[in-house]
Amino acid sequence: MEIRIGDLAKRSGCEVVTVRYYEKEGLMPKPARSGGNFRLYGDAHIERLQFIRHCRSLDMTLSEIRTLLGLKDNPTQDCGGINVLLDTHIQQVEVRVAALLQLRQHLVDLRERCSGSRPMEACGILIGLSDSKCHVASAKQANL
Repeated sequence: MEIRIGDLAKRSGCEVVTVRYYEKEGLMPKPARSGGNFRLYGDAHIERLQFIRHCRSLDMTLSEIRTLLGLKDNPTQDCGGINVLLDTHIQQVEVRVAALLQLRQHLVDLRERCSGSRPMEACGILIGLSDSKCHVASAKQANL
């Protein structure tokens, strides 16, 4: 089966420009060309693009995906490298979750500064957002 880039994009749920980008980044194999010089894709392209999209949905970087694809393309290799890659990614996610929880708490603290309708100059949220000490503490927390 050979399909054009538009059909590949539709089947994978992404944009044509994304397919081209992944090709340019070396994540997708070069497609065959038709007599009219259209890109022609097959089942292997569909599977690879779905793999890439799944990895992206897990917030993996292109570098991580490139590594995974390299390992996937060498099925006789040991998969220990994949475990290390995933462990590292999990740690990065944990750091981001902690930062997001701190951000949430900061927003909750700000929200608690204002309990109803009052003039803007008395709004505890705006006062809190203007407090440079509060901003410095938030910036330090965000840069774990």
